[in-house]
Amino acid sequence: MTTRTDTHTPSPTIESREDLLRVFANGEKPKIDWRIGTEHEKFVYRVEDYRAPSYDEKGGIRDLLMGLTDYGWSPIFEGENVIALSGPDGTVSLEPAGQFELSGAQRTHLHETCAETGKHLAQVNAVGDKLGLGFLGLGMWPDKTRAELPRMPKGRYGIMLNYMPKVGNLGLDMMLRTCTIQVNLDYASEADMAQKFRVGLALQPLATALFANSPFTEGKPNGFLSFRSHIWSDTDPDRTGMLPFVFEDGFGYERYLDYALDVPMYFVYRDGRYIDASGQSFRDFLDGRLPALSGEKPLVTDFTDHLSTIFPEVRLKSFLEMRGADGGPWSRICALPALWVGLLYDQSALDAAWDEVKGWSIAERQALRDAVPKLGLKAQTPRGETLLDLGRRVLAIAEGGLNARAQLNPSGDNESGYLDPLHQILATGVTPAERLLEHYRRDWDGDLRRVYDEKSF
Repeated sequence: MTTRTDTHTPSPTIESREDLLRVFANGEKPKIDWRIGTEHEKFVYRVEDYRAPSYDEKGGIRDLLMGLTDYGWSPIFEGENVIALSGPDGTVSLEPAGQFELSGAQRTHLHETCAETGKHLAQVNAVGDKLGLGFLGLGMWPDKTRAELPRMPKGRYGIMLNYMPKVGNLGLDMMLRTCTIQVNLDYASEADMAQKFRVGLALQPLATALFANSPFTEGKPNGFLSFRSHIWSDTDPDRTGMLPFVFEDGFGYERYLDYALDVPMYFVYRDGRYIDASGQSFRDFLDGRLPALSGEKPLVTDFTDHLSTIFPEVRLKSFLEMRGADGGPWSRICALPALWVGLLYDQSALDAAWDEVKGWSIAERQALRDAVPKLGLKAQTPRGETLLDLGRRVLAIAEGGLNARAQLNPSGDNESGYLDPLHQILATGVTPAERLLEHYRRDWDGDLRRVYDEKSF
């Protein structure tokens, strides 16, 4: 989740609706300036007993953060606690139960993105070796109960952990027990944003299936391939989902703004602390009537904070976030941005991808999204084919988009090679989660501790 890295720069007060819309419009960039921002999370565990370490124990999460400062990372504090790091490769931050996240820098091409990921993983493994920590690449803790997991000392998380059970049954699982891979991408104009949003949202179930990697809960199969994706269906209906309005004629910044303003708030950040505004209205805030901060008008940073607390399958800020994938190994951390860059950063590929999904109804899109967490690539598309069939065509489109970009590494390879893990999945029709279940039943004889040996970074 978003971590503040600049708490001292003054932010202007919002004076009009145009100030809010400008947040989206300011994201517009010419194609030559489009960048790739990749985020990935991983679980941290004690090698000796597989326990999730607390923040302040010896060799715990705080020591892990501080160990990375030897590699040039600068600590970011909330009060007296270091809760993140900043550096040339982006931001390292903590999820609510200590899941460790890299929010990478804005990269020009996928070769840089994958190198950044490899560099980060090498650093955390080096520090982890000294502290007796390992790092697991899955979409959900395979064996931990909520009660077994620590809490990180971040003010926004305390507010969210208190609010989540009031609006859904699985929000605490989302916060404490899941990990994801995301990619953040640019747009040239409002129309370009709308087309990319629609394609990304319609095809997010395919990404969920390809990256499905969370089939275990508390030591046993849970009946899902992506339980992480299922969790989002019962987290908070006000701020999650497939956003049917995105596919309506005339969709643009105005419509997304109206949606965002109707999502209840979590907090307001003032003077180094988070003020609980959970369930309150940003529209009231605009009028100076927010109960948590009576008489004050919001700052632009309040609005950007609010946007970061909305969790649909695709999210708009001053860029677009693709949010459908489970956490996984290095190769799939590189494959997710390759999929979306190939589809969205070449106009011919974007048009071809839209042709695949533009005829689907709202109900059909929702039915596909609902089926995918259990069925994965076997889920039926509105055309009556499986996601496996659609996925093979879509991956060919993405490969064509990457070939057209012609971004070469020193060996002369373009970016399409990063799709290889997805080609392998589609060639067999077997998702990562189904592979895990095969190992669990056949090779591991039901001993889920084996997952730590075989699926750690």
